[in-house]
Parts: sequence; structure tokens; C-alpha cells
Amino acid sequence: MIIQNFEELATTQKKKDCLEILEAGLQAADPENIIPNFVKPNQIKIGNKTIKIDKYSNIHSVAFGKAGDSMTRALNAIIPVKSGIVVIPKGSRSKIKGKKFQIFNSRHPRPDQTSVKAAKEVIKFLQNRRSDELVIFLVSGGASSLIAMPDKITLDDKIHVTDLLLKSGATIQEFNCIRKHLSKIKGGKLVENMKCHGISLIMSDVEGDDLSAIASGTTYMDNTTFEDALKVIQKYKLKRKISSEVLQVLEKGAKKEISQPTKLPKIENYVIANNNDCLEAMEETAKKKGYRVSRMQVFGEIKDAVTNMLEKISEDQKTCLIFGGETTVRVLGKGMGGRNQEMVLRILKNTQKLKKLVIASIGTDGIDGNSVFAGAITENAKMDSSVMKQFLKNSDSGRFFQKQKGSIVTNFTHTNLMDIGIILR
Repeated sequence: MIIQNFEELATTQKKKDCLEILEAGLQAADPENIIPNFVKPNQIKIGNKTIKIDKYSNIHSVAFGKAGDSMTRALNAIIPVKSGIVVIPKGSRSKIKGKKFQIFNSRHPRPDQTSVKAAKEVIKFLQNRRSDELVIFLVSGGASSLIAMPDKITLDDKIHVTDLLLKSGATIQEFNCIRKHLSKIKGGKLVENMKCHGISLIMSDVEGDDLSAIASGTTYMDNTTFEDALKVIQKYKLKRKISSEVLQVLEKGAKKEISQPTKLPKIENYVIANNNDCLEAMEETAKKKGYRVSRMQVFGEIKDAVTNMLEKISEDQKTCLIFGGETTVRVLGKGMGGRNQEMVLRILKNTQKLKKLVIASIGTDGIDGNSVFAGAITENAKMDSSVMKQFLKNSDSGRFFQKQKGSIVTNFTHTNLMDIGIILR
């Protein structure tokens, strides 16, 4: 069971159903249930593409992202990998051990010195590979901060601009557009001068599986420009807040004084899992329990997403609205929480006059915002509206649900396929 406090949260049959449906979504996001669909002992097969393993002298792996260790373990159980690198978040204990893997725990969502060290080691590792070897890249969400090599700016500059973007409400595509133009490795630069063969297997945490945005397109390419990056700065009114060094790099790039990142992928990149895999597993489980299911994905500003979802709630009994995606939240206060807990609180506030519902939302990575919780579950019991507004105003949804005993605990799940949630009647 991935949801660690399942028993204490399952206080009613509806809550139990809700948690079991969420659990199905989390299990579907486990790389050990994904990698074997594409990797066999003698080949990697994705769609019409087949790569024969025995034609290479050695197989190596480079994994970065929240699922880096679990993807590596799943791969290594099928194909004996000769050596590899794994980069995962600080606080996450690696699921794979052994002398043949270098393991780095760097900071997320802000990069740190370990992020830089890990990037340097990956570059060195790739430089040492021969032309008859194959490197399998295992890429998942969170990688943009886990490996970092700032270009023409300091790490502190990079951390500062990351902080500003985290609080601004920028989408992941906008965020990573800026990251790509301040990096020596992102936007495909990492693999540009590789002599060996390579393939990238990717777990998507981005709307539309945009390969240029997942992990900032580290093994792919860049489909944005310096001009696009400046537009993001302008859109969120960050020009006076970011350092002059960062602004200078972006402005020089816009004037063509700095070369653009590569516009052609050097290696083949394949998305092997996305948020829909979770939603399909959840729908199947809900239907087995006798619920009539509707499904949707939500992106963009959290208030708009909640408005769209409220319109989809059925009046009928035994209905289940399953949702996934990833919203953006403008951080207003200094509270504790994340977009999933805020989502549940906003839906709770807006469904006070409706018949009994169970509402839940979690991040598949197990860590929601700046909290230690994956998300929250609640029934739409009568609450003081002014109290809920105050918690929202202070971006403090995490403490609200702690008090209500509705916090969902998974700890690091070693995966990341965005967010999943349910409104159950």
C-alpha cells in the first residue's frame, strides 16, 4: 500500500472507496509496472521502434528525476546494466544500490551544489562512453533542478530566479523555457557531443507530453527562444526582481549575441508513461466498485480549474469524477501546503451547499508543495467559510487539513506523473 495512513483515513465506506481508487492511480505510476511493457531482455520496443540490445558492447544508464532510482531498478532487473548514474531528490532513499551506480541526492525544487556536481559527473560519464556502447536515459519530472549547470550566471542567480518563478504562478513550460536559456545542459545540450548511442525513456509530468519541457528537454532539444524567456519575465512582472546578470544573458540571447540551444534532437526520446495511465487505472477501479465515472484533466490557474470541475460534478448518486493534471498556484502567504491540498480546500469551500461528497487530490510524487503530505481527503461537511478563506489567503491548506485529520501520507513515491484526484458522490 503506497498510502501509508490508509486505515486511519478510511473512516467511511466512501472514503475507503476514494482511497482505493487513488491507490490504483499511484500503482499505475510505479516504474516497475511501466518499464517491463517496453524493455525485454534482448530488446527495447516502443511502438514501431525496436532496439536490439546484443548489438552494443555495453549498456549503461543515466537516470535523473523523482523516478530515477525506481526506473533504474526496473531496467536493471531486465537488462544487466554495466554502470550508471542516478540523481534523485534529497531525502529520498534510493531504491537501487550497488557499486556500479553513482547516486546523487540533490535539492528540489531549487538546485544546489549537488545538482551541479551531478551534472558534471553525468557529462564526464558520457564523455567516457565508446561509440559501440548504448546509454539509456531514464528521465522523469523534477530533473530540471536535480541536475543543473548554470551558464554565464552563478548558482545563486539560478536559485533566486527559481524562487521567483515558483511563487509567480508560471506554468512548467514557462518555467523551463527560462531554465533552458540559463543552462549549459538543458534544451538537448547534454547529449549534443555524445559519441555513443543513446535513447531516452521518459515519464511525463507535463501537459501534452511536451518533450521540450519535461526535465527542460535535457536529452531532447529546445523549441523556445530567448525572446520567449523574456516574455515570461515580462508576463509575471519579474524584470525588477531578477538579477541583472540573468536579465543580461536573456537580452544578449535575444539580440543573437549568444547562440540558441539545439533545435534538432540528437537521440530518440520516447514518452513511456503519463498522467492518463493513472486516470485509466483509477477509472477501471471506480467502475468495478459500481460508480458511474467521468474523467477530466485540469491545467492552468487553480481557481479556473476548480470552476471547471464544479461544473462537472453530477447530481446523481454513485458517481465519480476523476481528475488529473497540474495546476498553477500563486503563493500569497507563508503557510504550509501545495496545489493538491489547496485544490481540495477550494472545492470544499465551493461545495458547502451540495449533498455529501468526498473530495481528494494528491501529487503522484508524494510531496505536495512545501509540505510533507501527498495531498488531502475530506467530506464536504459544513465549515466556517471565513476560516477557509483565511487559510487560503495565507497559502496554508496543509495546516488546515492537518487540523481536520485529512492529510494523505505517502512520503516519496519514487515516481512522478503529475497530480490525481477524485470527487465522489
